[in-house]
This record gives sequence, C-alpha cells and structure tokens, in this order.
Amino acid sequence: MSVELHLPDLPEVPIGIGLGPVGGTPARHRAPWHLRLRDTLSAYLPLLLMALLAVFTWWLVKNTPALPQAPGETALRHDPDYTMSGFALERFDATGRLKVRIEGALLRHFPDTDRFEIDAVKVRAIAPDGRITLASARRAISNGDASEVQLIGDARVSSTDENGQPIVMTSEFLQAYLVAERVHTQLPVRVTSAGGTVSAAGLDYDHGQRKLELQGPMHAVFPPGGAR
Repeated sequence: MSVELHLPDLPEVPIGIGLGPVGGTPARHRAPWHLRLRDTLSAYLPLLLMALLAVFTWWLVKNTPALPQAPGETALRHDPDYTMSGFALERFDATGRLKVRIEGALLRHFPDTDRFEIDAVKVRAIAPDGRITLASARRAISNGDASEVQLIGDARVSSTDENGQPIVMTSEFLQAYLVAERVHTQLPVRVTSAGGTVSAAGLDYDHGQRKLELQGPMHAVFPPGGAR
C-alpha cells in the first residue's frame, strides 16, 4: 500500500546576494550622528538622572534651615524681658485680702530665674493677724510671688514684737521671708526696740517662734530703766 503526501505550494522568496564596493566585503551602513547621540543618551540618561538627584538631595539637606528649638529647650539669658518704672505691685490671698504691696523706682524681670530686681524699693506686708511689716532698701531682689525679698543697701525692716512693741532691723543686707515672717543676715546689723539698741555681726529673727538670735561680737545700749 502506498501513501501520498500533498504539500501546499510555498511562496517564492527572492534571495539576493550583494557584494561590497571593495573586494566583495558586505556593505555596513553607519547610522547618522544624531541617531547615535540619541541612542547614547537613552543608555546613560537613567544614570545621569540618578546622579543629578543625588547632588540635589545633598544641596537641599545642606541648605535647609534647622528646625527651631522647642520653647522649653531654649537657653534663657540673664536679660530682663520687661521693665516697669514708678510701679506698684500688690499680691492678694484667695479671699481677696491684701498680702503684700511692693513699690519702686524701677523693676526688671528676669525670665531665666523668674526674679525681680527693684531699685528704691518699699515693701508693705500684712500678716494674717493684721500685723504690718515695712521694708525698704536701695535695691531688692524678689522671687516671683514676693514671698522672699533680699534687701541690699541701707536695708531696713520694721515690725512689732509679740508685745506689740516696735522693732527695727537695719543693715547693708537683710533677707526677709514675708510669708514665714523671718529676717536673716550674716552682715553687721543693728536692732532697735523699746528695750534698747543692739549691734551684732549677724541676725536670725523668727516672729512665729518669738525668737531673736544675734551673732557676736555684740554691742548693746539700753536706756535707763529699760530691760537688760
């Protein structure tokens, strides 16, 4: 038995053989310069863009201004943030009762320490029992709530003792704790009361404990018939 295969007719494909102009070498056509430039740029363009991006990022980081520090991190200088002249400050308690009044020629507030420096200061403090304490000096340094006042230069504090008798303390420096009703100094001080005058090298007066401590050497002058 015989088998016959029938193949479809294949199209005719023309085949050409060409030789180059010299010695039969095939001709090689070189692309125009602008096409070669385009191909070169296409190949190196991604690398060039990455390099430009890196340079721009470095420039941006170097020239970006630093973020401002948070207020709590800012170092405060010892410079006054505000001043007042010919002023009067008053502090009141929770019931509205006047506790202390401070007057002066010039006030400077320092935010780094929250303290006031006052020139030609005058202080009037009123205790809960109504007793009045007066203080004055050429200059004073006070904390924020005026509970502690350092009196500097011709410092003077006057009040009354447990018997209601006047008592006056004078020195070049007196530290008055107006709420605790204490006066302290380590400089020479003079205390004048109804019983006489005492000069000492230092003083610690606590009105709440009815205690007056003087550091020696001391010199006392008592009037005739006064307490000794």
